[in-house]
Formats: sequence, structure tokens, C-alpha cells
Amino acid sequence: MAAADELAGSECPFPAVVELNVGGQVYVTRHRTLVAVPDSLLWDMFGRRSPRELPRDSKGRFFLDRDGFLFRYVLDYMRDLRLVLPERFPERSRLRREAEYFQLQELARLLGLEGGGEEGAAPVTPSPPPPPPLSPGPRSGYITVGYRGSSTIGRDCQADAKFRRVARITVCGKTALAKEVFGETLNESRDPDRPPERYTSRYYLKFNFLEQAFDLLAEAGFHMLACSSTGTCAYASDQGEDKIWTSYTEYVFSRG
Repeated sequence: MAAADELAGSECPFPAVVELNVGGQVYVTRHRTLVAVPDSLLWDMFGRRSPRELPRDSKGRFFLDRDGFLFRYVLDYMRDLRLVLPERFPERSRLRREAEYFQLQELARLLGLEGGGEEGAAPVTPSPPPPPPLSPGPRSGYITVGYRGSSTIGRDCQADAKFRRVARITVCGKTALAKEVFGETLNESRDPDRPPERYTSRYYLKFNFLEQAFDLLAEAGFHMLACSSTGTCAYASDQGEDKIWTSYTEYVFSRG
């Protein structure tokens, strides 16, 4: 503290207690603490300059545009010239940069030591970097697509078959999977507000093209596992010769 005592003994334009605004954080300390380390930046500012030369905030406090959180450790070091840090201190490299800015060479040296330097300083063990977050994979599960179709064939089977439009394509499976694959094309009016992890057999599609449903399933990573079909036949009328074939077909798709 010899330099501080020498400055204190001379006529000093600064008050004995100095208020600082460091990056928005307010500190109140003794003037002799700020000039405790000769040839440091603070020693030059508060020991060799006039108060009129230093920037101030709106309340008249001396302003330093530095890290207000880390300045507490800079100020603590200047009080007794010892480095004491909390256990597992995570800002060691940033604090060393602050020490270099304030031209506190010994503090910067201590911060560069592996074990923490001075007696009483807590050793800092670098924490391993956290593992990268795992990206959630696609949900695995099954979706069953079914449709009912009909066709009319003459009795002698020589005439061309007359196929009727597919009336409706139904969707069975877990609600979350069905919504993921078919999105806005899924009609939920028959089973509204179904929780995502529940199963349903009441959904159907707003379009009537099986190929479109297969394309959507393939784009979502599903593969066909099996299909089954049943059919019935009846005459269109007692006097008529045409037969009406009605069939129901299901396709089972899986992912994962």
C-alpha cells in the first residue's frame, strides 16, 4: 500500500470514498483501494488524473464501461492483493481478460495458473462440455388404411367391368401418427379431441385416391407390411344379369 499512502499523503482531488458505476453495477470503495497497484489502469485514472477528466454517469458516479459482475473480483483483489475465487468458478478466462484490461499483471498471472495461484484460491476444474441434445427420432408404430369399393360385371363376364368411385378411405392407428402423416387431409369430425397417444379407428381421409395415401405414408417413412381383402357378390336385381361385387381391403403400414 506504499503507493496508496504516498497519494493519500499528497493533496488528492478525489474523495476518500469513491462511487463507481461499472457496466451498470454500482460499487462504493475507498480511494486508496483504487490506487493500491502502481502502474495499473485504476492507479493511473484515480491517482494521476483529475476527476474532471473521467467520465461520469447521470448521478455523478465515475463510469467504467466494463463487466460489472466480474469487477467485484478485481476490486476484491485490490483490497489485499490476494486472489480468492468461488469453487468451480466458470468465468476464469473472462476475469483474466478484465485483469489484463486493468493492467493488473500479477492478477492476470495468477488467473493463468492451473491450480488457482495464491493460497486460499479455489482450484478450478473445468467442467466437461454437455453432450449435444439428441434429436428426437420419428415415432414408430402402425397405420392401417382401408377402403370399400364395388364394381358391376356382366353375367357372361365378357363386358367391361364398371368400377364405382371409392366411397371413403379410413385410417386406423395412433392419433399422433395419423395427424403427422395425413395432416389437414385427415377428417377428425367423427372422433374429435382424441388425445395424441390414444388409438382410433374412426378417422377417414378427405380425398379418395389410394395412391395419394400411399405417397404420404412413404414420404413419412412407412412401409407396407401386409394387405387383406374380402369380397361379396350379388345380382343387381332378380331379373338382371349384372353382378355387383363389393370388396373391403386393408393395407397395414409400419415405421421403426
